[in-house]
Amino acid sequence: MCGPHSTGLWHDQAMEQWLGPIDQLGYVVDDIEGSMAHWTRQLGVGPFYFLPSPPMQELTYRGRPTPARIAVALSFSGLLQVELIQPLDDEPTPYRDFMAAHGTGLHHVARFVDDYDEAVARYAARGMEAYFGGRGLTEKQRFCYFDTEFHGGTASELIETVEFGGFFEAIRAAAADWDGSDPVRTVGG
Repeated sequence: MCGPHSTGLWHDQAMEQWLGPIDQLGYVVDDIEGSMAHWTRQLGVGPFYFLPSPPMQELTYRGRPTPARIAVALSFSGLLQVELIQPLDDEPTPYRDFMAAHGTGLHHVARFVDDYDEAVARYAARGMEAYFGGRGLTEKQRFCYFDTEFHGGTASELIETVEFGGFFEAIRAAAADWDGSDPVRTVGG
C-alpha cells in the first residue's frame, strides 16, 4: 500500500530532496485567451502576464533544431506559478506531441534553479537526459525538459532563474496583491 509514509515511488523522500519543491505547473492549451479567462474568472488566479510570441533561442527537440513558436501566459497562485502554453505552428515540439497523444492539460512540472548546470548534472546522474530545451527571454535563461514514461506523459522541466527570477518575482507580487482588475497584461508585441 502506498501512502505518505511508504517507501514506494509515490513518496520517495530522497527523490524529493534532490529535486526540490515544484515551482510551476505547465499546461498545454489550444486557446490561450480562453484559458486565461477560465483561470482568472473561474479559478481566481491572476493576473496573467501574456507573451504572445516570446523569443525562443537555440531550441532543440529530440536532438534536432526546431524553429517552433509558442504563446505563453504566466501567473502565480501563492508560491506556485501557473504557465499556459499554446503552440503557434506545426513545428516539432513536446507541446504538439502532448496534444496529439493527450489533448490539452498538465504537460509538465518545473523547478526554478540558480545553478542550472548542477541541476542538469543531478538528472544525468540518475540516467535522465533532456529531450527539449533552449534559451528563453534572455541569453542566460536556459530551460530543458526531461521525459517520463509514467503518468500520462507529465514531464519535468528545469528553468534557470539567474537573470530571469526578477521577472517571476514581479509576477508573484502582482498576483499576491491582485484585486481582479486588469486580468491579462501583455508583455512585448
